[in-house]
Amino acid sequence: MFAVVKTGGKQYRVNEGDVIKVEKLDGEVGKNVTLDQILMVGDDKAVTVGEPLVAGAKVTAEVLEQKKDKKIVVFKKKRRHNYRRKKGHRQEVTVLRVTKIAKAAAKKAPAKKTEKAAAE
Repeated sequence: MFAVVKTGGKQYRVNEGDVIKVEKLDGEVGKNVTLDQILMVGDDKAVTVGEPLVAGAKVTAEVLEQKKDKKIVVFKKKRRHNYRRKKGHRQEVTVLRVTKIAKAAAKKAPAKKTEKAAAE
């Protein structure tokens, strides 16, 4: 079973047991986090696409680590103007292990009235 999850402005395709790095989420190491913005859920038999979200679907993940990502360098330069600026940035990330993907419960169709019940 797989799901497409939206978190931190990005989308991730995850399976049960996957380890992913997402933008910082609140949660302590070892605790579970529930992601409820699910865009698509599927398995071998069928795929459910949300409009825009799949109602009732949830992904549960365990927080493995809260850390800072690799440093990126932001360098600005204007030639022939002696203008140079160098700045670094480290994004805070949360490392998650997906433990469970739950589909939405199937809706039951309303029971049809029989001719006897309709006559009464």
